[in-house]
Amino acid sequence: MEFRLAVLQDLAEIKDMYKQIIENMNKQDIQIWDDIYPCEFFEEDIKNKQLYVLLNKNGMIVSAFVLHDAISKENTITWSDHYAKALYVDRLGVNVKCLKKGIASLMLNKAKEMAKTLGAEYLRLFVVDINKPAIQLYIKNGFIKADGVYDEIFDDGFVLHEYGYEIKII
Repeated sequence: MEFRLAVLQDLAEIKDMYKQIIENMNKQDIQIWDDIYPCEFFEEDIKNKQLYVLLNKNGMIVSAFVLHDAISKENTITWSDHYAKALYVDRLGVNVKCLKKGIASLMLNKAKEMAKTLGAEYLRLFVVDINKPAIQLYIKNGFIKADGVYDEIFDDGFVLHEYGYEIKII
């Protein structure tokens, strides 16, 4: 498998993969992503060199995630060490054809390696409270739930409650 930064030529394949992921999540009644999020953010993620992909031996993208520094909602959570350098995993997705094969755990390990290389002490993420499979994945991989909740409030009054999880990597 090849792990690398995404390039603009990957964009269509990444968006197609995430559309299938969203469809699968909706079938499980985990309706947190839509036509806009996360797909409309990937081009900017690529340009900012923050989107990583994993390709199988046939060159098909099987997973992706964004790795970036500070995000606005980080101050709503009580982290272990608020002043430590941290990087955030965002928009982690696994191709629906490749589920239940350990790829998400592999990608979290890749994120830890990249964060460590970039000098971070912690790898952090936010997860919506109804996304039980993701929460189980993060706990299985050693992430600890931090205190606090971030409420993402949309124009129509819809609210997503997000928990913060972190793991010390140094």
